[in-house]
Amino acid sequence: MAEPIYEDMQAALDRQRKALLTEGVVSAETRIDRIDRAINILKKHGPRFGDAMAADFGHRSRELSKQTDIDGSIEPLKYARKHLKNWMKPEKRKVMFPLGLLGARARLEFQPVGVVGCISPWNFPVQLTFGPLAGVFAAGNRAMIKPSEFTVETSELMKRVFAEEFDEEEVAIFTGGPEVGSAFSRLPFDHLIFTGATSVARHVMRAAAENLVPVTLELGGKSPVIIGRSADLKLAATNIIAGKTMNAGQICLAPDYVYLPEECRDEFVEHARACVARMFPTIKDNPDYTSIVNERHFQRLQGYLDDAKAKGANLAELNPAKEDFSQQEHRRIPPTLVLDPSEDMQIMQDEIFGPLLPVKRYQDVSEALDYVNSKDRPLGLYYFGEDKAEETRVLTRTTSGGVTVNDVIMHVGQEDLPFGGVGPSGMGSYHGYDGFKNFSHSKSIFTTSKVVSKIAATMRPPYKKAS
Repeated sequence: MAEPIYEDMQAALDRQRKALLTEGVVSAETRIDRIDRAINILKKHGPRFGDAMAADFGHRSRELSKQTDIDGSIEPLKYARKHLKNWMKPEKRKVMFPLGLLGARARLEFQPVGVVGCISPWNFPVQLTFGPLAGVFAAGNRAMIKPSEFTVETSELMKRVFAEEFDEEEVAIFTGGPEVGSAFSRLPFDHLIFTGATSVARHVMRAAAENLVPVTLELGGKSPVIIGRSADLKLAATNIIAGKTMNAGQICLAPDYVYLPEECRDEFVEHARACVARMFPTIKDNPDYTSIVNERHFQRLQGYLDDAKAKGANLAELNPAKEDFSQQEHRRIPPTLVLDPSEDMQIMQDEIFGPLLPVKRYQDVSEALDYVNSKDRPLGLYYFGEDKAEETRVLTRTTSGGVTVNDVIMHVGQEDLPFGGVGPSGMGSYHGYDGFKNFSHSKSIFTTSKVVSKIAATMRPPYKKAS
């Protein structure tokens, strides 16, 4: 099948925009209906999506896919459906004194921005398509979607099942390779949301700028973990490793490196080793352990390990059954700790996006704060400890998109918290009410009164009376 060209996608955008204008006011009932149809897709085709993602990854746990991509999409949609009528209500604002006493009023009304483009990634291909749609639909918009070419089975299935529930004037999906993605990002959308790598985001933002399209960029970066001396080290290691091994670390919010007190390193390694043994007694053929998505990423991660080893790092492979991974079918890499890494190692320069975890040591927590602040601002930051003064110090002296305390990643699952990055880790945010507002135009409306008009008339030219 020939890939869609720019003109095809522009024609679809024109049809959606025309349909939006013809529709006029987008009622709450219409918005709820669209959300319900999206939920119906997930409920009806959840197992098929699980099979498709398993095929795309080489292997991916169907239970993980159900938790993260299916249930993890249904809940945001349900949350938006429950609250959107309240979100849609005009918001009263104050007017300048004394205009309010004289009958003037001010309010905000929330209108759909129009047609929202969504470029979704491969790591959670369903959730990171349907999750943004909760806010897009709640705000009354129509959507055009470009899913990842790395998850071909999932993207093609998505295209087919959306066509069963939605007319292309409501939702249009375009699959294909980088050329399609490049053309898609040049379309004059009313808003564009991109989830993916920072390097690609630069191209997307540059293309969107040609049409002054507002963008929401959900990126990533090197999300740090800071462990305080007051932390429960077993709990910290367990939660960090659980987060790092989810989807084999292929998560934008995965912990990217750990900073801990120098005397705690060996104990942390042992707790991490025990955690992996509990969750994955074997790894090579374990149905619960996810493969690396493709050969290119597999070789990239192997390259990080080879580079770190060549430069003197101590590698702690968490491989309970001591399996041989040199000959395997599904591109699996056991969780591996890179102990005391040096800054010239590639693993300390790039976002890892895999089950590898550098572990650094400090004497005083200020060393960890200085290190974090010397790097790009990350999408997430994680602090473990019971010292509230230290917690406050960590939170106030660092800047990140979001924070989870005494766990990792979990803040992204809270629908009443905005999700987004800062600087190189992203711009804009969505989820819940913040998603509704992100995909709405907040229209300022001022209503004057006769009394105000009469007073204003006395302030107009001519300013000086004729002599």
